[in-house]
Amino acid sequence: MKTHIITYGCQMNEYDTHLVKSELASLGAEFVDTWQEADFVLVNTCAVRGKPVEKVRSLLGELRKEKDKRDLMVGMMGCLAQLEEGQQIARKFGVDILLGPGALTEIGKALEAKSRFWELSFREELAHHLPPAPQGQLSAFVSIIRGCNHHCTYCIVPTTRGPEVSRHPDLILREIEQLKAAGVVEVTLLGQNVNSYGNDQPGFPKFAELLRMVGQIGIPRIKFTTSHPVNFTDEVIRAMAETPQVCEYIHLPVQSGSNRVLRRMGREYRREWYLDRIRAIREAMPEVVLSTDIIVGFPGETEEDFQETLSLYDQVGYDSAYMFIYSPRPGTPSYKHFQDLPREVKVERLQRLIEKQKQWSYQQNQRWVGRTLEVLVRGAAKDDSYAEGHSRGNHPVLVPASQAPRPGLYQVVVKQATPHMLLGEVVGAEEPATIPLMMA
Repeated sequence: MKTHIITYGCQMNEYDTHLVKSELASLGAEFVDTWQEADFVLVNTCAVRGKPVEKVRSLLGELRKEKDKRDLMVGMMGCLAQLEEGQQIARKFGVDILLGPGALTEIGKALEAKSRFWELSFREELAHHLPPAPQGQLSAFVSIIRGCNHHCTYCIVPTTRGPEVSRHPDLILREIEQLKAAGVVEVTLLGQNVNSYGNDQPGFPKFAELLRMVGQIGIPRIKFTTSHPVNFTDEVIRAMAETPQVCEYIHLPVQSGSNRVLRRMGREYRREWYLDRIRAIREAMPEVVLSTDIIVGFPGETEEDFQETLSLYDQVGYDSAYMFIYSPRPGTPSYKHFQDLPREVKVERLQRLIEKQKQWSYQQNQRWVGRTLEVLVRGAAKDDSYAEGHSRGNHPVLVPASQAPRPGLYQVVVKQATPHMLLGEVVGAEEPATIPLMMA
């Protein structure tokens, strides 16, 4: 069976795609580069914002036309599949297989059915599943916890992915050991809220202890995402500072700098708490690189509220930020109870925030000029005279391709910085990988 998988959304979706792909490979699937070549097309969907939903609609429309011409099976999985909105889309476009985020291990049964197969339950065996290590990769994701117990009013994740369920630490450590044996040098621990790891399972280590345990395996670089400020404890900060393998990079979503908006968002912390976490982080790790998520134009946000977000940005001085216009999602409390702001107001505020982000990113990136950083080179950049990679602080980095002929860890002295990337020259290598440098 010729198979093509298309993935939208977050890093957890990328991990889920790898999980399902490994299951399909064990069933004898042959993977092809385009859906036009495939007998089975599987779409892994996102429901967090409206834009990826529209991409899925458009793609499924194309696939329905293709189904009219030939024998083609279409599957849909991920967060959108779990929602009534997604199920209506699936019915409209004749989707054959529908799997929610908790039912991915049912892909084999779905194909065996040879008829319409929909499964939206949260299967317990998913928490015990151990996917094989990806081959030929230097970076990999590892799921440590699924679901979320927080109830932000704008977020559909608790509905689509269910309550928090931590994976057994033995499985996590075994998976990372397999990744190390396969040549992986950077692992990102994944969860909707990684800081809650172990809270749902008596006897499990807490997240800080898990970080230390993972560090002992010897993977050179450990990252994690995503964190919730409420659960970002002093113990986690100490574990990061005391575990050399954990990268000096933290993504800590704030969403808004206004306490009034944070209350309406159901974020469970206030500006003062968040800034206290930033202070504690910087005291323990002065060189830490910080990024965040910010939602612009949440219902009821006034100009005064937005100014508080701008002032918080200045107070923290983020290295980078993911900034979004508020997108009302059916099924969320904010969609049901709050009136959306005019789009022109949201767009104008986003533009101001982007300018703020550019100023700070340029200023923060300049501090690395003249310094030597460890860079994980992945492959050739769009301009093939350069190779691209990223630092321990998650900075995008470009180096001359001739200086990094293969993927791997290199020592790079930074020569120039822009708001979006660092440019440097290689001064040394740390056991570069034997994988040939591939074009991006």
